[in-house]
Amino acid sequence: MKLQTVVVALALLPLVAAAQDSATLPTKPAAKPAAKPAAKGADDRIATVNGVAVPRSRMDFMMQQQRGRGTQDNEQTRAMMRDELVNREIIAQEAQKSGIAKSAAVQNQVDIARQEIIVSAFLSDWVRKHPISEAELQKEYERARAETGDKEYRARHILVDSEDQAKGLISELKKGAKFAELAEKNSKDPGSRERGGDLDWNVPAAYDKPFGDALAKLEKGKYTEQPVRTRYGFHVIQLDDVREMKFPTLAEVKPRLQQQIVQNRIGDLVRNLRSKAKVE
Repeated sequence: MKLQTVVVALALLPLVAAAQDSATLPTKPAAKPAAKPAAKGADDRIATVNGVAVPRSRMDFMMQQQRGRGTQDNEQTRAMMRDELVNREIIAQEAQKSGIAKSAAVQNQVDIARQEIIVSAFLSDWVRKHPISEAELQKEYERARAETGDKEYRARHILVDSEDQAKGLISELKKGAKFAELAEKNSKDPGSRERGGDLDWNVPAAYDKPFGDALAKLEKGKYTEQPVRTRYGFHVIQLDDVREMKFPTLAEVKPRLQQQIVQNRIGDLVRNLRSKAKVE
């Protein structure tokens, strides 16, 4: 079981993934499209379906999205996309005729999709207007480095439901019982139980704070003589080894830091807007 504390971003953050990529993360220069949009006028449509125009701007937008996913912008791709858009228009017209487009279920989905698009556009624009400075990146890097420390710890643990259970296991350890054997028999952590409680190498900051604090205080080869309580239950922890850790450079973690700062900013923005809103 991973005890790592996860910073949970707001549910709407996936909507601004594109904004993070374009506004904060290093990206390759966009490839120049092989086919340029036609000038406005009679050619401002790619097809007409039963008298309804399919605008060229729709294809251009979809092509822009596809280029971002690595698709080549060429005549063949655009021909395939034209067929797809024509097919969609034909089906959409049939949906209107059948009346299904006016059903409550469909209208709800349309409303949700419309809201998502608007929210995404707003947040994308907000991110672009609030670029991250090098000073802010450096500050976040130093904070993360200080929090992480310069040592990695290899630990084992036994997770149980109650403090009394944990105290009983500590008593068995004092009588000479093997930590790994006790973990295999008693731990409720399926991720480490079969490995004798082994959690592999990690830094204290990766765990729940009480767990990480207790781990950092242990001497090599020792175990906690008092149960350690976290949100998962009660732990008995043993420190197997310690080693120096080479912290990555700012350049190596810059994209991740940028993303984290953006997430934090958006979280602050939403909390601020919510505090001003009248929610009944």
